[in-house]
Amino acid sequence: MPHPLTGTTMFAALLHPRLADCRRLYLRNHEVYMNIGAFEHEKRGEQRVVINVDLFVPLALTTPVEDRLREVVDYDLMKQSVAQCVARGHIHLQETLCDAIAASLLAHDAVRAVRVSTEKPDAYPDCDAVGVEVFRIKDEERA
Repeated sequence: MPHPLTGTTMFAALLHPRLADCRRLYLRNHEVYMNIGAFEHEKRGEQRVVINVDLFVPLALTTPVEDRLREVVDYDLMKQSVAQCVARGHIHLQETLCDAIAASLLAHDAVRAVRVSTEKPDAYPDCDAVGVEVFRIKDEERA
C-alpha cells in the first residue's frame, strides 16, 4: 500500500533513493472548475482549482527504443485521472481530491510515485491561493 512521507519536506521526499532511477512527468497549473468546499457558500457553485502533478516512472520501463508512445507513460494519464476525480461530484476537502488523484495514478503499473497539489486561488482576496500537497510512493513489493 502506498504511504505518505510524513514529517519530512517535499524536497526530502524527492531525494528518496527509490526515485533515483526514475524520470518525472508533470502536469503544471491545470485549471479546472469544480464543486469543492466544506462551507455552505462553497456548495452553491463551482470554484476554480489549480492542479499540479508529478509522476515518477522507472527509466527501465519508460525509456523509448523506437521513439513510440507505447514505450512510455502517456501524459493523458494525468489529465484523465484528474478529470475522473473531478467528475465524481462535490468534494468537501482538497485533501480528499489530492488523495483520490494520487490513488488513481498509483494504480498504473508503471508509476512508482506521485506528487499532487491542489490550490484554490480565489478562496481569499489577500493571498495567491490556499492548497494541499501530497506525496505517495509505492511499497517496494509493488513497484
